[in-house]
Amino acid sequence: MDWQWKAFAITFGTVFVAELGDKTQIATLNFAAKGYPIVSVFLGAGLALLLSAFLGAGAGALAGHLINREVISNVAGVLFIAMGVLILFRVI
Repeated sequence: MDWQWKAFAITFGTVFVAELGDKTQIATLNFAAKGYPIVSVFLGAGLALLLSAFLGAGAGALAGHLINREVISNVAGVLFIAMGVLILFRVI
């Protein structure tokens, strides 16, 4: 598998699993359950996620050129752990 497909597969799998059951999916479920047209809910949520992912990828590419990649990975890890602790203790 060439590196582009490998990067695609790893990113897809990671984001797909991370997004299962998150606030975005619950909000989308809520809008559909309230009777909003499913196509409108799907397109609205899909475009929002697409734009969010685009901004994340762009910011990541820029940060990768400006900051050491190991530092970015370490900061991201610390932020994930911090968010988990805050959620665990119901601070957020």
